[in-house]
Amino acid sequence: MTSADDYVLQLLAEREIITDDDIEAALGEVRETASGEEGEADENSLALNLLIERGYTTSAQVAETLAESFNMEVVDLDSVRVDEETLKKVPASLARRYHVFPLEIDESEVKLAISDPLDVDVTDNIAQYLRKTVTPYIATTESIEKAIAGNYGQEDTSEMASFISSLDTEEEDAKNKDAAEGLDIEGLGDGDGEEGPIIRYVQMVIAEALKRRTSDIHLEPLEKEFRVRYRIDGVLHEVEGPPKRLQPAIISRIKLMSNVSIAEKRVPQDGRISAKAGGKDIDLRVSVLPTAFGESIVMRILDKEGLKLGLPELGFFSDDQAVFERIIAMPDGVFLVTGPTGSGKSTTLYSALHYINQPDRKIITVEDPVEYEMAGINQVQVRREVGMDFTSALRAMLRQAPNIIMVGEIRDKETAEIAINASLTGHMVFSTLHTNDAPSAITRLVDIGVKPFLVSASLRAAMAQRLVRKICVRCKADHIPEKKDLDAVGIRPDDVDEGNFKKGEGCASCSGTGYRGRFGVFELFTVNDEIAQMIYEERTLVELRRKALDLGMRSMRDDGIRKIMAGMTTCEEVLKSTVAAAI
Repeated sequence: MTSADDYVLQLLAEREIITDDDIEAALGEVRETASGEEGEADENSLALNLLIERGYTTSAQVAETLAESFNMEVVDLDSVRVDEETLKKVPASLARRYHVFPLEIDESEVKLAISDPLDVDVTDNIAQYLRKTVTPYIATTESIEKAIAGNYGQEDTSEMASFISSLDTEEEDAKNKDAAEGLDIEGLGDGDGEEGPIIRYVQMVIAEALKRRTSDIHLEPLEKEFRVRYRIDGVLHEVEGPPKRLQPAIISRIKLMSNVSIAEKRVPQDGRISAKAGGKDIDLRVSVLPTAFGESIVMRILDKEGLKLGLPELGFFSDDQAVFERIIAMPDGVFLVTGPTGSGKSTTLYSALHYINQPDRKIITVEDPVEYEMAGINQVQVRREVGMDFTSALRAMLRQAPNIIMVGEIRDKETAEIAINASLTGHMVFSTLHTNDAPSAITRLVDIGVKPFLVSASLRAAMAQRLVRKICVRCKADHIPEKKDLDAVGIRPDDVDEGNFKKGEGCASCSGTGYRGRFGVFELFTVNDEIAQMIYEERTLVELRRKALDLGMRSMRDDGIRKIMAGMTTCEEVLKSTVAAAI
């Protein structure tokens, strides 16, 4: 609120939204509790806030009143989608400083959401900065704050922001070293000597990523900048990056920590970083890829705590969980988890292994690479350079008399046949495939050369999954989705009254996005005698899928709908991650 809040109070009174008595009572309460240092403008601002808190008026009514008075349009920022180019042209620092949000930019005009049309300096300064005409729209203060946090990411008030600005100067002072040491990242170098600032910057990037629950850190060289982005709950958020001139030094530092060659810049490289943060061991899997403007680096943070997820935390409802528990407890057969990269397949399999890991069972895994180390399980790392590929590892594993085998991924005919033969000789085999749905796992195995009769005899189930964001529990509120969203996702009007629809309003805990954390939506395809006969007869994928649906299989879209109606996620998330059933 600004010094013009007195004018806003008068407008609200003129439109009979509040009364003069309401205003006087609020001002009186403010004056009673004031320290005596507030001016008249501050009293008006506090009084208006008090009236909003007490329910005499709302932020939406304030916005509508201002829009009517200034002949402007009100914009609902919750329904606005802004492209990345627009966000780049109006940087986060500018949006936060003037409390505005960009809607659209063309060659001559910028459409801008503002909360206070009386503050003409805001639009004048932005017009001068962008050298474009500003067309303002009215939005509530809260919606602008939420839009800024949701699109630009949470404001960086940590030491990293000031440290980055100091990197852009020639002088580096000792206080920056103290700031880096306070982050308690061990094993990433001592930060002493001439390269200290670069070492401390890398420490800060990793520490900040851990604090924000980041799954991947992306350092991307562009033509004129060195971009840094964090993937949080599956969505990339750009943060303030270092000066472009420091790009080679930062890349070299990360490659050195990853034990990959600094001299080699022409081919992709993979490495690993082990460190300790806040007393917790962390691993980062590092991928280096040469690009037109330098080497792009992605550091994937491997969170060992994720392995301890119970099956309900993965997103299972009780009925699907009961089926899943029955399948993974079978004495033999093949169980496949399918989905694209980043859909949570490995987490699901590790959680399954954690669930069935008992002293009376011998479990061996073969992985490329071993992402997580699990107590009580024998884990084999693929090493192709010495001839230890999936096939040779599997053959050797079978001589170890395991009860349960996990193969990181079935990629070729030989691996698939050994895994299936292992299941036919009394072993339970878990693995993953890249397919779009669960029944497609059958056609994928046949396509790579496995005989249909072997598939029908060994496959116990296939489960497809996708990840959707979970509504933040701290700012969850009742919400009825728009009809177009309900129609798009496939929720019938008759079912709306039965739903417990929710939406996150945005808070500090979720950085204004309304979401915090992710869980799975699943399609669990179990093989009974009837399905096994159809596989043996080489029936088409369409026929297999139709039969599975007739027998009670629930598609990922249908599972997503259940979770929308239970208030766990939103229509937008399910639409983004699943497709409607073609049958």
